[in-house]
Amino acid sequence: MSRARVARRIAAGAAYGGGSIGLLGVAAVGVLLAEVQLAKRTVGGGVAPLPPGADGRYGGSYGGEVPLRLALLGDSTAAGQGVRRVGQTPGALLASGLAAVAERPVDLRNVALPGARSDDLERQVSLLLASPSGAPDVAVIMIGANDVTHRMPPTQSVRCLAAAVRRLRTAGAEVVVGTCPDLGTIEPVYQPLRWLARRASRQLAAAQTIVVVEQGGRTVSLGDLLGPEFAANPREMFGVDNFHPSAEGYATAAMAVLPTVCAALGVWPEADRLDAARHEDILPVAKAAAEAAKQAGTEVTGARAPWALLKHRRRRRLPVPAAPEPGDDGTDTPDPRQAADPA
Repeated sequence: MSRARVARRIAAGAAYGGGSIGLLGVAAVGVLLAEVQLAKRTVGGGVAPLPPGADGRYGGSYGGEVPLRLALLGDSTAAGQGVRRVGQTPGALLASGLAAVAERPVDLRNVALPGARSDDLERQVSLLLASPSGAPDVAVIMIGANDVTHRMPPTQSVRCLAAAVRRLRTAGAEVVVGTCPDLGTIEPVYQPLRWLARRASRQLAAAQTIVVVEQGGRTVSLGDLLGPEFAANPREMFGVDNFHPSAEGYATAAMAVLPTVCAALGVWPEADRLDAARHEDILPVAKAAAEAAKQAGTEVTGARAPWALLKHRRRRRLPVPAAPEPGDDGTDTPDPRQAADPA
């Protein structure tokens, strides 16, 4: 069965209450479990530092302009686990990049939780929307890796994601989802687990794209955490625990997500026509989702149902984030994680 058909089945099962659609064949389960035990002995050999708190205002030099509000939700990738400095986290990188493109200050709030699965998004969205400042202008969600490693039913996973995107969109926020990363790129994972992990990750990523686009959001395929750099330079692109991205890895991911964030807010110029040389196209949503899952950095956004736009935006070099300034929405509260792990 093609990836597009599998993704559509998962999305349909989520919409209609199904829960039995698996990502891996029954015959693979025994091999998978044996390989998981081997991988556990090598993955995470180091200790990833707790993510530093990056909440605050970026781009303060733009003066009296009304700040844009950026929120991050999801798991350890969104939180920035694996690096020690605030400026190395994806939140700080995206906030600084958005401020530079929009020429406006950006207030960042990150409610992501290391280890979170998609069923934690309901709590995170509630925490975000309960803020006195209200809904963000744009919310970036990175989720899915823990769903695969903890064998959450994919229909449940995408159902939780769809509900989170729907709540944020209803509240007035633009939503960009970095889909499930390709767990087959984790260096200590060997065959056949590497192939199985890649298959499961890509199928979930494609299903995530379908439900996000149907709820009015946009997705960016994180794939192998955005680029052949991870396969070519795993020692540089992964952190000390061989699992979470390094500072260079997070910068690569942020560079791929930033253009879509800017486009969602209307501060990035939209081309009048698709660029065939960059393999951009209008495709059925399920096919666009499957194609995006194969090529990291690919954006999928809604066109007119059941069609979607498949885009490959040009990446922009990120500015070096300055230390965040205390915001006006309670983000000046000291973060105990940052106190325990100074930048």
